[in-house]
Amino acid sequence: MSRYTITTALPYANGPLHIGHLAGVYIPADVYARFLRRNDHDVILIGGSDEHGIPITIRAKKEGVTPQDVVDRYHELMKQTFTELGISYDNYSRTTAPIHIKTAQEFFLKLHQEGKFIEEETEQYFDEKANEFLADRYIVGTCPKCGNTNAYGDQCEKCGTTLSPDELIDPHSMLSGEKPILKNTKHWYLPLHEYQDFISDWILKGHKKDWKPNVYGQVKSWLEDGLKPRAMTRDLDWGIPVPLKGEKGKVLYVWFDAPIGYISSTKEWAERTGKDWKPYWQDKDTKLVHFIAKDNIVFHCIIFPAMLKAHGDYILPDNVPANEFLNLENDKISTSRNWAVWAHDYLTDFPGKQDSLRYTLLANAPETKDNNFTWKDFQTKNNSELVGILGNFINRVSVLINKYYEGIIPEVRDNFQSEELENLSKISKEISTYLSKYEFRNGLGSLMNLARLGNKFLQEQEPWKKIKEEQEKVKETLYVAAQIAAYLGELSEPFIPFASKKIMQGFNLSYHSWKELESGKILLPSGAKINLIPLLFDKIEDKEINYQIAKLENSKRQNAIENNNTSEPQKDIISFGDFEKIDLRIGTILEAKKVEKADKLLQIKVDIGVDVRTIVSGIAESFSPEELIGKQVTVVLNLAPRKIRNIESQGMLLLTQNSNGKFSFITPDDIIENGSSVK
Repeated sequence: MSRYTITTALPYANGPLHIGHLAGVYIPADVYARFLRRNDHDVILIGGSDEHGIPITIRAKKEGVTPQDVVDRYHELMKQTFTELGISYDNYSRTTAPIHIKTAQEFFLKLHQEGKFIEEETEQYFDEKANEFLADRYIVGTCPKCGNTNAYGDQCEKCGTTLSPDELIDPHSMLSGEKPILKNTKHWYLPLHEYQDFISDWILKGHKKDWKPNVYGQVKSWLEDGLKPRAMTRDLDWGIPVPLKGEKGKVLYVWFDAPIGYISSTKEWAERTGKDWKPYWQDKDTKLVHFIAKDNIVFHCIIFPAMLKAHGDYILPDNVPANEFLNLENDKISTSRNWAVWAHDYLTDFPGKQDSLRYTLLANAPETKDNNFTWKDFQTKNNSELVGILGNFINRVSVLINKYYEGIIPEVRDNFQSEELENLSKISKEISTYLSKYEFRNGLGSLMNLARLGNKFLQEQEPWKKIKEEQEKVKETLYVAAQIAAYLGELSEPFIPFASKKIMQGFNLSYHSWKELESGKILLPSGAKINLIPLLFDKIEDKEINYQIAKLENSKRQNAIENNNTSEPQKDIISFGDFEKIDLRIGTILEAKKVEKADKLLQIKVDIGVDVRTIVSGIAESFSPEELIGKQVTVVLNLAPRKIRNIESQGMLLLTQNSNGKFSFITPDDIIENGSSVK
């Protein structure tokens, strides 16, 4: 038995979880932890909310509340979401917890006392208008790598490059929009360059070539560029205070603070369970595994390991299986654009369908490259695979055995064997191999292949046709089918635990160790009693999917409005001939006066060359009559007359209207002859 400490990236408590988070980090980590537990290993799955990140203070400022208000709200929401999705955390904590603050400050003090930091007074960006030093995330500019004009001072979210504020082109403050100045301030730096050889020997020259290529490659790139000292403190009023006398207004850098949250969360678990936390972090035989997304690779493979090495008491990661990103409907998930499927909304809209989401996200897991989630594919995977293949097989087996044998597994001859039974051991080992290598998508594929094998076996054997003439053969057929169904219940537990539990309860089974499954152990011997298992999954209807797609489209429209893109949608297409019928002319306003008892209407006389027209227009709130005299305007000349307040209006003025409702004329740049056509 081995000991494993499995951690998941701490999500910022500034908003809810979306499916990108689940697919990239949390569901794969849960599958791995469940699998290891079934192998009788000593496993803890550790997580928590990151409550000191700059995104929290940004949201608090936007909402006009305190950062504590924000983190309290989202910590509880995320914790509940994880629970409802079956993420089997042994402990889910938060970085505002007293035990974490104490642990982080003690970690900092040990490094400080042992001279592991470089204390420097440097120039940092300062917003004179806001009278604040600017954290990296409060500085926006152009990325020097890809040219993205909205890159943050710590990272470009378009190309994924990790940055520092002085690398940005044309930086400006998110607080005031002003260009920040540089001002002297004191901070403590971790001299990463002193750990260059250590990181290189540990990862590049060591035994880490079994790590994912994206992880290995990104570390290699950083090392080739040369590691540089990185500040471990910040000038902020939200965070863990630097535990040094006389140092006010300084907090621990969030990426110093956050990974220590794995340790403090483990301590919290140990206090609650009466166990010792130290072996899980300080015993060299313990395997530490970090589940993260690719944008956190540098922090978990360079900065945090350097911190652990500097401290001296802790083990280093055994693996960091970072995933790529999940897109949504062929577009990058964006919380700022509300282009996301929020996990808590999904749980509300699809009650009881946690496994449907887990299954789809695992089947589309972005393990080696960015992958895509679409609602139509989600519907297909649920209806065709979960309902049509897995659920259908389990239901058929339970129905047939209850119909023909009153739910009792039939008797077969001693030492009965079949190719299908031999496959149970093979597929168990196959799934084990995949999961051991963090290939969760392939593992899920093997599971579904077993379900397909079961359906194919039943179709070929047709026990419902042979029940009268070949009774012994039918007994053997349903005996085999029962074993396949039982193995599906066992092997599906890491992937779709809710359905697995229903299968196991229906078959009156307790979970076996994975080693027993790999041995091909018979789980339902002759004489065992099983219950009738109803359909495990329900079909998802088109109307449910169309509703979700409409929600996304509404988000897109709403985002356009919030970004002042209030253009009206295009009207119906017209032919060129239709356009040619419109007669647009330039005219000069000769007279203008208000229409009685109509606040918005003006009566205007316009010289349009061919004659003088009276036009009634609802522009009184944008223009006074006096300012219109002599103005050249564009008139729709051949519009049919209509009466407005008993005044015949003989044309229409061409105008634009901004988001505030104010009108403007479409006029020529130079004075031209009245009656000139507009082409």
